[in-house]
Amino acid sequence: MTGAVVVLEPGDERAQKIAKAMASQTASDILTLLATGTKSLTDITGQLKIPLTTAQYHAENLLNAGLITVAETRYSIKGREVKMYSLTDQLLIVAPRQTNVRALLLKYGSLFGIVVAGTIAVIVLSPIFSYQNAIEAVPSAAPRVGSGAGMFAAKAMAENAMVQELPFDPALAFFFGGVFVIFILLCYEAYLWRKRRYP
Repeated sequence: MTGAVVVLEPGDERAQKIAKAMASQTASDILTLLATGTKSLTDITGQLKIPLTTAQYHAENLLNAGLITVAETRYSIKGREVKMYSLTDQLLIVAPRQTNVRALLLKYGSLFGIVVAGTIAVIVLSPIFSYQNAIEAVPSAAPRVGSGAGMFAAKAMAENAMVQELPFDPALAFFFGGVFVIFILLCYEAYLWRKRRYP
């Protein structure tokens, strides 16, 4: 099948047009006949043994609902325009709109997983970067007595600078920031759902 897939809600305008067009057995017979190929109104009336006005009425309803289309226009011997009807190439699904809870859980669960993984990365990497910055912040006047006492003093000064430099925990800030963003997205999702349900 190469046609489009169209999903309709039971209450929408096109679904109502389709219900109206399909309310008669004659409309069903016309669709069955058109499944064999393009037909004119004269072909339809001749094969179904129905009046021309009945065929016109049902053809208009089916056209209006988008179930059939005018495939081409021909001209009779007398020069009259003859419309050739055919089925539209589409799959129609009439179903109520439902929020896919599983998809939502997967979506926001994976987002939460990314936030947790990012938080762990921040926990692991922040001491390294903080210590590196603290080492660079140590004044050049640090004692340089050999490799032992001088290095010990520099390390102690770097640790003191690191403690003073971070007034908050970057991992907690990252985690709560991520959770806040997910909360905002969930609120927006709820707003869209409410808007669809109560237009």
